[in-house]
Amino acid sequence: MEHVVGTARTPRVRWVEEGLAVLASSGIDAVRIEALAKRIGVTKGGFYGYFADRDALLTAMLDVWESEATDQVLERVEHAGLDPRTKARVAGLLTFSSNRLLPIDLAIRDWARRDDDVAERLRRVDNARMALLRETIGVFCEDPDEVEARSLLAFCATIGSHFLAADHDGRTRVEVLTRAADLLFEDRNR
Repeated sequence: MEHVVGTARTPRVRWVEEGLAVLASSGIDAVRIEALAKRIGVTKGGFYGYFADRDALLTAMLDVWESEATDQVLERVEHAGLDPRTKARVAGLLTFSSNRLLPIDLAIRDWARRDDDVAERLRRVDNARMALLRETIGVFCEDPDEVEARSLLAFCATIGSHFLAADHDGRTRVEVLTRAADLLFEDRNR
């Protein structure tokens, strides 16, 4: 009897990755099982070997995003041996200047406006990010109200800069954001 080699099954992670790519480029409404199967070049039958339905895929996508956007970023900055100011800046760069995480993050922010469960997940991620800012700014700033204000301003500048279309009177956006970070992370006690 001749041995028949079966077709390799599309890995679960591939479905999640394609879902995240579509979310980032086209929004949550474009994340559809049939469309993902077509992008991958398979039938949608294999999808159901991993996921009960579209909602299960969406949950898996959020799990991957949350892990990458918080756990993995925090792990990288904690193990890098950075000073507090640099740690916060590097965490921001890893999250909001990457070609992978930034578009996903922005798409999830849009999705969260229409879905309470996603909004709760986003709140959890943003709270973890704010905790890092509080921790790092708290190293050189003793006033808890000022720590909170600086943390909020740093986070708002980071997120908001992706939505702002204003010019900066002969300066680049990077120059202005760098100067803003210098001000926010300045130790006025020195």
